[in-house]
This record gives sequence, C-alpha cells and structure tokens, in this order.
Amino acid sequence: MIDHLRERYGPLLFHQSGGCCDGSAPLCYEEGDFRVGTSDARLGELHGCPFYMAHDQFEYWEHMQLTIDVEEGRGARFSLGIPLGVRFAIRSRLFSDDEYARLTPVAQASS
Repeated sequence: MIDHLRERYGPLLFHQSGGCCDGSAPLCYEEGDFRVGTSDARLGELHGCPFYMAHDQFEYWEHMQLTIDVEEGRGARFSLGIPLGVRFAIRSRLFSDDEYARLTPVAQASS
C-alpha cells in the first residue's frame, strides 16, 4: 500500500495522530503537507517513510513496540489511504526489560 501511495503522491511521511479528530491512528501524508515541529519525535521509518509522533504522546508509548498495519475500512479523513478504502492501524505490545534496555534514543524532529 505504501508503494502504491508513493507512486501516486511522491515522498510520504507518517504521523501518529494524538486522538483529536482522527482517533489515535497513524496518518499518511504527502511530504510537505504536514508540518513536523520541534515537539514531534521521529521514531524511525515505515517502509522508507519517516514516522513521527508528538513527543508528549511518545512518553505514553515509549515502553511499547509499535506495529503499523493497513486494513480495509474507513480511516482518518486526513490520511492518503481514504480514497482507496483503507486505513492504517497501530498495534502495540510492551517491550521486555531486555528489549527496552537495547533501544536507541528517539530524536526530536526539526521544524
């Protein structure tokens, strides 16, 4: 799905919604259509696309392994998957103590 969206829209980025308008969903945007700020943490990449989350929200999730999935259904109205009838969903589980100890620090995004 990400390859399909990238082919259609170009470079993409993901941002984990904070739960306001779109629940708590990973949202996919064209790069440049979402302004990443200094209060966002870059958690890594999702199939070559940067993945961000507000730092204060990350404090709640930092002890969890996050898995991003795609599923059929109505998704967040701002995400690029909507016209295709798909949504991105987040799944989580707690890290073990050993896994957590081996993590690298998450970087703050630059505006």
